[in-house]
Amino acid sequence: MERTEGSAVRIGALVPLTRPGWVEAGRHLLAGLELGVREVNDTGGIAGRPLELVVRDTAADPRRAAAAVDEVAGLGVAALAGEYHSVVARAAAARADALGLPFLCSSAVLDALTEQPTEWVARLAPAQSHGWRIYADFLLGAGHSRIAVAAQPSVYWASGTRVLRDHLAPRGGTVIELDMGALSPTAVCDELVGHRATALLLLVGHPEPAVPIVRAVRRDPRLAEVMIGAPAGQPEFAGWATSLGDDGAAIPFLRYLPERLGPLGTRVGTALRERLAEAPSFVAFEGYDTVAVLADVLRSHGVDRARIAESWPRVTVEGTRGRIRFSRTPDISVWQWAWAPVQVVDRDPAEPERFRILHTG
Repeated sequence: MERTEGSAVRIGALVPLTRPGWVEAGRHLLAGLELGVREVNDTGGIAGRPLELVVRDTAADPRRAAAAVDEVAGLGVAALAGEYHSVVARAAAARADALGLPFLCSSAVLDALTEQPTEWVARLAPAQSHGWRIYADFLLGAGHSRIAVAAQPSVYWASGTRVLRDHLAPRGGTVIELDMGALSPTAVCDELVGHRATALLLLVGHPEPAVPIVRAVRRDPRLAEVMIGAPAGQPEFAGWATSLGDDGAAIPFLRYLPERLGPLGTRVGTALRERLAEAPSFVAFEGYDTVAVLADVLRSHGVDRARIAESWPRVTVEGTRGRIRFSRTPDISVWQWAWAPVQVVDRDPAEPERFRILHTG
């Protein structure tokens, strides 16, 4: 271990750590961020200075996130990192852009993270339009053309529905919207029968109302052949299997991992498993890669915020899931890694702790 001395270089970290935020995702994201920081400090820090996270809990609240950005900016952080929830990340990105604070968004996928193109924000996670089109191709390949979406009101869910409809309609697919503000799980089952849907996508929160919807569909003999899907990735986490048991298997979702991890990803995955005491999700790898990128930028360009933002297009960092470079991508307002690997996977009904790769993008 190399010693680090002097005043710390600080990074603000936005993470959902309490409800109604997705706490399990936040725990994995923070584990990746913290492991990355530990390894940076074990190898000399930033020009001999220790790297330090200033962690703030966003609790899935956009206003709380915006206030946290103001707070950590005032504390003198060099950059901002993290966030899982897209609507929250959008609020954080808008505030970071206004303050001139570099923000590397780890996990949020909403295409329009900012209203206008910005030089201050970069993102690791694939844009929603990219990942969800891959998911739509999986649905078509699996023979599904009448697809119901059970959706709650949200900019994120509405955007996902639009991506699916725009991609499926020219290819013979139909998207049937079910308003979960008005329907009970039993009524959802009746709607699936009435519309002759062969697939139901859960564009809703977990555990409520996702768990009762899955249970209702699984127990309705009329729907034995209906596939349930969760493109946003809820089944990735152990809490899904805990709350649903066998009912939670065979529900395809998106995750952002390669088919096989390389040496770095394998080593980091082992360390994350030890830190989390469970298998790390792709979100944990996103956290680690966030720090890897920021440490590289801080070492090469210093801690000046403007210089950090100017460095996004020059980044080339070996991450846990491939080489990370940022570019300008059509219809994406931030600097984007195009792209992290994308898979459609599910939990194996015969062994729910094991994931099956069904489709790759």
